[in-house]
Amino acid sequence: MKKINLLLMSVISLSVMVSVLVYPNMPDSMVSHWSIGGVPNGFMPKIAGLFLMPVISVFITGLFLLIPKIDPKKKNIKKFRKQYDLFIFIIIFFMLYIHLLVILWNLGAVFSIIQFLSPAFAVLFYYIGILFSKAKQNWFIGIRTPWTLSSKRVWDKTHRKGSFLFKVVGVLSIFGVFFSDFALFFLLVPVLFSVVFLFIYSYFEFKRVG
Repeated sequence: MKKINLLLMSVISLSVMVSVLVYPNMPDSMVSHWSIGGVPNGFMPKIAGLFLMPVISVFITGLFLLIPKIDPKKKNIKKFRKQYDLFIFIIIFFMLYIHLLVILWNLGAVFSIIQFLSPAFAVLFYYIGILFSKAKQNWFIGIRTPWTLSSKRVWDKTHRKGSFLFKVVGVLSIFGVFFSDFALFFLLVPVLFSVVFLFIYSYFEFKRVG
């Protein structure tokens, strides 16, 4: 079995074990969602609150491991498979981190959920920037617009731009740790700007080179 598969199984198993251990101490109705201001506004039964995230993690892991096998351009994915595998691990570890925050909150810990999520998003988006710098043309991973998928040159140039922008998003997300009231601003605004910009950029770059 590949090392990445063992790592993913270990993280998911840890998530399940923690859920089993804390089950007797959880309230029957767990907080599962917070408002933009960090106020609890969503609840679910503890069986779902404790085991839904591990189940989702299993599904996501299976999907991400399947993609390199079914993509028509699977040979291109092999060229950045190391970075892709690390991305899967970061996603699953990110979900474990959120799962632990939810458990701690429901055990009575008092903290700003938005503030504690900021560094996790910072790592995730910064690494997406790294992944973009390595990603080769494929149908599932990266900035997939009609124009990047139609031109290798447009794909490469758009992903260079995307790599820089998402690294910036990652850095800006860190500010949410220090300014929790504006944490979502530091995250959502740069992400939305980057997505819209890259979509438009890929179109005009395609028109330019075409």
